[in-house]
Amino acid sequence: MSVINRKWLLPFALLMGISILGAFWPKHIPSENLQGLDTGDTAWLLTAAGLVLLMTPGLSFFYAGMVRYKNLVSTMLQSFIALGIISILWVLLGFSLAFGESIGGEGMGIIGNPLTYFMFDGVGISPNPDFAATIPFVLFALFQLKFAIITPALITGAFAERVRFSAFMLFICLFSLLIYSPLAHMTWHPNGLLRNWGVLDFAGGTVVHISAGFAALAGALFLGKRSQAEAHEPSYIPYVLLGTGMLWFGWFGFNGGSALGANGLAAMSFLTTNTASAAAMLAWILFDGIRGRKPSAMGACIGAVVGLVAITPAAGFVNVGQSILIGSVASIISNWAVHLKSKTSIDDTLDVFPCHGVGGISGMIFTGIFAHEVGLVYGDSTTFLYHLLALVLVSIFTFGGSYFLYWLTDKIIPLRVSQEHEELGLDLSQHGEKASPYKASVLVS
Repeated sequence: MSVINRKWLLPFALLMGISILGAFWPKHIPSENLQGLDTGDTAWLLTAAGLVLLMTPGLSFFYAGMVRYKNLVSTMLQSFIALGIISILWVLLGFSLAFGESIGGEGMGIIGNPLTYFMFDGVGISPNPDFAATIPFVLFALFQLKFAIITPALITGAFAERVRFSAFMLFICLFSLLIYSPLAHMTWHPNGLLRNWGVLDFAGGTVVHISAGFAALAGALFLGKRSQAEAHEPSYIPYVLLGTGMLWFGWFGFNGGSALGANGLAAMSFLTTNTASAAAMLAWILFDGIRGRKPSAMGACIGAVVGLVAITPAAGFVNVGQSILIGSVASIISNWAVHLKSKTSIDDTLDVFPCHGVGGISGMIFTGIFAHEVGLVYGDSTTFLYHLLALVLVSIFTFGGSYFLYWLTDKIIPLRVSQEHEELGLDLSQHGEKASPYKASVLVS
């Protein structure tokens, strides 16, 4: 009989406990009142949820192609494991914390009651008019789950090649419950604090990208530089291209689905998403050309993703011309941010903060400027000023909160692998696997 590794006993026991609990829960079976349900809206949201789910495997290829070959599998798995961990947490507590009744009443709007939808109690096929009046409530919950999954996966690019897998699993549990869910509640719940201020976030610029960006920055600072950071070379650029294509495709569900119906708003969001990404891709490689660099596949891919990030909070609030401007300017800003970061000692491995964090910040500011009828260009400064205030508060909350969670995780399970394991590569040291029995050079050729 093999020796039992005790460090995995507690998480295994927790999963088994949740499994047993699930057999006797939920206690409340909601009535099947389908009044108001629209089959077209339902079909589109089912499709959109699938598209958003595809983004996480897309992200795994996007990141895996950028890291060194000896860390390819581990980098991909850090995205894929979020599909499992966050899906269970969302049913258990996450959805309640994000969309349950506000603790402290309507005036607070910071986090939901964890018992409101515990184990999806009360989440059935009847529409809930407080969130989406024409689709099953369970479909709304599933659609939101896909956003909760990809957010911690985005963070992994900042500390790639040096994080202990078991510690990473604990961190994303804490991040999802204590950072992501409160932000989702404040931004998207009808009684949410930021929503009541009039802060606009159509599909997650604040909740997903700014939170992931600042958590990534905190992680890069907490874990420190890799031992051989200067020797970094991408493992397989075609994976980056593949991942970008999957992300771009899935983003139509990310933004278009956030209209919560098969309607004109979804179509406009689809259009602005595409044009912003296209403009950002071109702006990145042209700006590189002006600076004396060759137009690269990596640059085109990163630029396209920055455009997708920047248009996310604004997708349903701006026109197509404004989306081109947002994509172009955000791409140039992020490109310059990557350049500035390279002159510091911060080892954000895959430039998560300069791209997702700065891209999200740009999108949030542009939303306050261009949002239809309430933006700065329409003579109303209220929304713009509240966006600036929210940006400051969200940045402090996500950076400070995430740094504390890294510290707490590290006290329980050391976050960083040993230097020996780092030099060996996380594929072998953490998972006992290799991307291929052949060398990277053989695979590429």
